Amino acid sequence: MLKWKRTLVGRVLGTLAALALSTGAVTAKTEVTFFYPVQVGGPLTKIVDGYVASFEAANPDIKVVPVYSGNYLDTTTKSLTAAKSGKPPTVAVLLATDIFTLIDEDVVQPISDFVKTADDRAWLNGFMPAYMASAKVDGKVWAVPFQRSTAVLYWNKKAFAEAGLDPKKYPKTWSEMVAYGKAVTKKDASGRVVRWGVGIPGNVGSAQWLFGALAAQNGVRLMNDAGNKTDLTNPKVVEALKFWVDLNKVHGIHPPGIQEGGTTPSDFLEERIAMIWTTTGNLSNLLANAKFEFGLAPYPGNPAPASVLGGGNLYIFKNAPAAEKEAAMKFIKFLTSDELLADWGIKTGYVAPRDGAWKTEAMKAYAAKVPDILVARDQIPVSVPEWSTHENARTGKVLNDALAAALTGKKTPEKALADAQAEIEAILKPYR
Repeated sequence: MLKWKRTLVGRVLGTLAALALSTGAVTAKTEVTFFYPVQVGGPLTKIVDGYVASFEAANPDIKVVPVYSGNYLDTTTKSLTAAKSGKPPTVAVLLATDIFTLIDEDVVQPISDFVKTADDRAWLNGFMPAYMASAKVDGKVWAVPFQRSTAVLYWNKKAFAEAGLDPKKYPKTWSEMVAYGKAVTKKDASGRVVRWGVGIPGNVGSAQWLFGALAAQNGVRLMNDAGNKTDLTNPKVVEALKFWVDLNKVHGIHPPGIQEGGTTPSDFLEERIAMIWTTTGNLSNLLANAKFEFGLAPYPGNPAPASVLGGGNLYIFKNAPAAEKEAAMKFIKFLTSDELLADWGIKTGYVAPRDGAWKTEAMKAYAAKVPDILVARDQIPVSVPEWSTHENARTGKVLNDALAAALTGKKTPEKALADAQAEIEAILKPYR
């Protein structure tokens, strides 16, 4: 009897030990911390949570922990703080323009370090070159595009028809935009403008972005690819800012001072502005709320059209454990597959940065339903990267202050840009 009890106890202990080992095997997952720039809660977090669940189901040995960390600035600050404290995120979505800051702080590792197989190389080569331009430095690929956007022109077809314009035609050059703007600008009996012709957001966050588009339309870039030199006193850059200022001062078709990016969609919906320059990300909002027919168009040129790219890339943090980084690479490839990027673009309005995503059945069906999304895709090859330099926060502030000074009449465009160029030159000189 005693022997039987001992045998039973032994079997129970053996079973418990086996269960403990089994449980340990289940819980011993590689954990990937994923910083994502959005406020807590809301539809975007639900979409991301769904993607994480799908990835974990296909990769039961990996656990992804999303950390919803506020806006882009908040997320960059939190990522840098965590990295400096020795507990970096494994992977994060941060602005493409943060690339030089992240490299200078020595907190990220090139994505190209993890590209080892033919499949990896085929995946990396599938991104659109225009978006990859802001992910490469010194011959290395430091990040890959995820939630990317571009800026486009929206026009009120009803306002165009009222002004005797063809509502199906949009301005293709600066001179046409001025002419169309004069036609659709509307005043009341007292002479007060009740509908402006065009609005280009000039507040911080939008000013440097859209000024990059204006400069590109005039045939110039604001900075070099190395992020260590700017060209703000180039006559064509000055001409681009003068054109923006003159939309109000000379032509009277743009609201005075600084047009706020946050109010621009509502200004359009309320018919206070007939043409607006803003992100493709506003399309869903405008489709849902506009009480008039509108169009989506590529930006005009002087003479060639051009736009500017925006949005965030995926970065892997250098000092995360090696196993976490390898798992993060799997997660990144999952997030940037053609099928998922197509789904992400349809659900959020971001522009899928892979040609393959636009060839999926889901995206082709959506494009047939909402053909305006093709405008953004077709504009990408003639779009330039957003303002991005070493010490980007400092140089960006200098440029934004200069643009504000010109738009509000405190300085001439020439003076504002000359002062900014001198100040930025002092900041960037050590990086050459």
